[in-house]
Amino acid sequence: MNLRLGRPRWADAAAGLVTGLFSIPEGMAYASIAGFNPIAGLFAGVVPAIVGSLTARTVLMVTTLTSAVALTANSVFTNAKLDFTTGNIAALAVLTGVVMLLLGVLRLGVVLNFVSHAVMTGFSIGIAVQIIVGVLKDATGYQPQGGNKLVQLGNSLAHIGSWQGAAVAVSAGTVVVWAVAHAVRRLRTVALLAAMVVVSAVVAILGTHVELVSDIADIPSALPKLTLPDWGSMPALAGGSVAIALVALAQAASIGPTVPNPDRSRTDTNSDFISQGLANVAGGLFQSLPVGGSLSRTGVSVSAGAQTRWSGIFSGVWLALIVLAFAPLAEHIPMPVIGGLIMVVGAEIIYGRRRDVALVWRTSKLSTAAMAVTFLATTGLPLQQAIILGAVLSLLLYCVQAARQARLIALVRQPDGKWQTAAVPAQLPSHEVTVLHYGGVSLFAELPRIDQQWPDVTTARSPVLILSMREVADIPSATMMTVLERHAKDLREVGGRLLLAGVNPVLARTLRETRFAATLGPDSVFAADNTVFHALEEAVDAGTRWLATTRSG
Repeated sequence: MNLRLGRPRWADAAAGLVTGLFSIPEGMAYASIAGFNPIAGLFAGVVPAIVGSLTARTVLMVTTLTSAVALTANSVFTNAKLDFTTGNIAALAVLTGVVMLLLGVLRLGVVLNFVSHAVMTGFSIGIAVQIIVGVLKDATGYQPQGGNKLVQLGNSLAHIGSWQGAAVAVSAGTVVVWAVAHAVRRLRTVALLAAMVVVSAVVAILGTHVELVSDIADIPSALPKLTLPDWGSMPALAGGSVAIALVALAQAASIGPTVPNPDRSRTDTNSDFISQGLANVAGGLFQSLPVGGSLSRTGVSVSAGAQTRWSGIFSGVWLALIVLAFAPLAEHIPMPVIGGLIMVVGAEIIYGRRRDVALVWRTSKLSTAAMAVTFLATTGLPLQQAIILGAVLSLLLYCVQAARQARLIALVRQPDGKWQTAAVPAQLPSHEVTVLHYGGVSLFAELPRIDQQWPDVTTARSPVLILSMREVADIPSATMMTVLERHAKDLREVGGRLLLAGVNPVLARTLRETRFAATLGPDSVFAADNTVFHALEEAVDAGTRWLATTRSG
């Protein structure tokens, strides 16, 4: 992977401490919400975080349990009709890791590169809204009702009278303390930690009655133990592990663009797939639920001043040390404090995407619609379905944009030998060589547009039309070949010829071995080489010689 560990920095140690503290209530809460033992969510922040940060190419990404992964895992166990035993959880985590490793080794991360910017923007904002809505109960003391996150948000606002005053005061105070600390340049990197410590201390001193971490579950003063997976449950969990892997990887894919590497090094999706796979396999053997790149935990780490991959490593180490030495103390962190700070993190994610939203809005109505649909799907559907919908929308956007960009332009050679673009003639001239350049990817959806631009040949006599195809892939669509064959026959009927220039060498060999070669005639395909316009010049010379032969005959 060619990873550089570098030297740890104090800022990374501080960021790791904040992230480790956050991992206690957040990990336990996510596991508890999904019906799992909260300890499995707690330990998801130890081994997976260390292994993930050691191996990830997105250096600030924190690999741990997310709400989406926890809820998807719950659905997998429900469908498989299996109990939430430690052996079954270990089996699911290991299987999820194996799927991720295979996707990374096979370099299938390129698939996520085809997810459009508009779709990824909608997905990221939807995840941020999920993060915020997911802690509304902690921040307000009221459990919102509803089938999706937007409905739950509306339900919470509609029942503002049911909010618990103490919880709201603590969460609001947390946001205020964070804002004050964040406004001071020297305290900005520790603003989250300052807010957590100060407000937690005030709550303890005043004796304010709010939910604490200890109300979720007791934190054991021990490190995660080696747990072997239940091999017998793996067949039933295999399909579900693929769904969890896709959910986790799609979430993680949004972290790279949102949180670029501080050293400006390039991220690599395939390497991150492998990294998360290793984190799942290792974590599954040490009492962890399946994990993935966490946008919320990464946001906490970055906001706390993370600078290198050491911040994620420290988060796992600090969490282990806190669990060993200060478990009773960590149990006294108020849940409204966590709720307030997680809402800050979610809001920062949305604020950080504001320019992306504006860009998509200005780009096109279709891109805006795709962003909106993906956002609604992310907040209203199971994430695995939202991901599939986003992928389909991205493919549709690509097809539409490719079809719109396809065009024909005329190329006219000037007296000095240079080529100049011109409009495509409506009628193909007789006894002349006409050069057209095809700009497209030979997608079948482009054909109606190309047909509309193709010049009329019915009134021409012995014309030569050269089609420059340098941009066409080596394997064009069958529909495109059928259309070219039809145009070649139309030209032949008026005594003319169609020549193809700048053809990809692989495509040239394919054309010569099919019936299309008989339709074009001999010496009609001129393959591209390293010299620009060389194949076009050859085709023009061949067409000119053919016209001369036709006239003399």
